[in-house]
Amino acid sequence: MSSSREEVKGDYKNRVDRVFKYIDKNLDGDLALNKVAEVAFFSPFHFHRVFKSITGETLNAYVTRKRIEKAAAKIIHNRQTITELSVNYGFSDNSSFTRTFKKFYGVSPTEFQKQNPNKFSKIRQLNRKNGQAYPDTEKYICIIDNHKNWIKMNANIEVKTLPKLELAYVSCIGSENVENAYAELVRWATPKALIDEKTRMVTIYHDSFKVTEASKVRISACIVLNEPINIDAIVGKTCTEEGKYIVGRFEIEPFEFEKAWTGVSIWMSENGYKKADRNGFDIYYNNYREHPEGKFIVDLCMPVE
Repeated sequence: MSSSREEVKGDYKNRVDRVFKYIDKNLDGDLALNKVAEVAFFSPFHFHRVFKSITGETLNAYVTRKRIEKAAAKIIHNRQTITELSVNYGFSDNSSFTRTFKKFYGVSPTEFQKQNPNKFSKIRQLNRKNGQAYPDTEKYICIIDNHKNWIKMNANIEVKTLPKLELAYVSCIGSENVENAYAELVRWATPKALIDEKTRMVTIYHDSFKVTEASKVRISACIVLNEPINIDAIVGKTCTEEGKYIVGRFEIEPFEFEKAWTGVSIWMSENGYKKADRNGFDIYYNNYREHPEGKFIVDLCMPVE
């Protein structure tokens, strides 16, 4: 691909990234095509085509999915009632919200809440009170205990206030595309002398794997910028948010990331913390290909209130 075509492609992606951020902040507001196209500085017709090409979804389908996923995340963390979620995310009534929710998750919002593992402590309390046993309770206890034991053996977890990190990034949709996003980022960064043994890579997760299909999770592959630098059309510039995080230091193989994040979530629940409405991210401290066991040395950073 020629340099000019790469720049056009990067420019389009950066414009759509602005739209992603705008949608995330305005899920309870007006997200009509004409209004959102203005954010990307495209005509509505051209924006529709570009957005569909990049995301594989129409704007309306994407917005509906994001609203339902946001509602699902709040259900998981017991933040709002079903009626509040229905009103806040633009549904005409509870029935409409429930029907749409069920299309995505196969169950009603109420059933989704009952099935979610984060509610296990309350289910366990109800079991004691009512003398009733829920299906798979013992199995779930075993899974939780195994995760807790694995965390004790493989992680050092603490709560920290982390500073803001200035980042250059390339975004992608789908966890299967992260490696390509990092390859593109490294191609951009190498001639600028931004890659050396002190380089820190960061992966930002804009969606949760708990509520979003892995193929639709939006992810940013990032490099920490230690000094100001001009950003061109090929990459974007962003930052992590300063704040309180649960930070788990792991030395793990690539296939263990899901297990590690689940362990951090369990630790959060066990220690009485609540997830904040900010993005979680990984900070990498090595090249796993150079590790004698092919492992990542990484901090998993979960934002909390």
